[in-house]
Amino acid sequence: MAKIALSKASLQKERDNLRLYKRILPSLDLKRMQLSGELARARERLSQDQEEVRRVARRVAEQLPMLANREIDLSGLVKVSSIHVDEENVVGVKLPFLKEVEVTVQDYSMLAKPHWVDVYVEQLKQMLHLRATVKVSEARIKQLGHAVRRITQRVNLFDKILIPEAKNNIKRVQIFLADMERAATVRSKIAKAMRARQVKALREQEGTA
Repeated sequence: MAKIALSKASLQKERDNLRLYKRILPSLDLKRMQLSGELARARERLSQDQEEVRRVARRVAEQLPMLANREIDLSGLVKVSSIHVDEENVVGVKLPFLKEVEVTVQDYSMLAKPHWVDVYVEQLKQMLHLRATVKVSEARIKQLGHAVRRITQRVNLFDKILIPEAKNNIKRVQIFLADMERAATVRSKIAKAMRARQVKALREQEGTA
């Protein structure tokens, strides 16, 4: 606990600090709840994206069992040429969001490839887009998780340390000042009583003179 001056000025400063902390805490806690909500939604979206990846993979396996034929070379047929990721401000936190995924489809002969390759290309394009979406969702979750931990630390700092410390400091100074005031009152009464005795003694001396 930091040492504080036991004075009226210090008491006022601690009271001002306490009012400031109490004013800041609700906004910090609101931001924490908003970020926690965003994190929960981001996790839900990631779960949905991952499930969609699995769903597309199952659909491809069901519709195109001929992919198991290794004699048909489909390598490099479709690949990502560029991924455009932008930023958005969410509750004061800059988060990535997927703007566009550009894919390149290698030219192929309709005569040299089976007829179902067109279906495969479309499914693969969708899969590549979904995988990019998952990557961005994971990055959003990581940044939101960091932001939630950071704001939670600040909330705890105000709620569990600064506010209780300010209250305790106020109590310490108030007790000290009250003790000083009582001591001053006692000293004043003692001095007054001493003066009264002195005056009485002088009067008694004058009466016997």
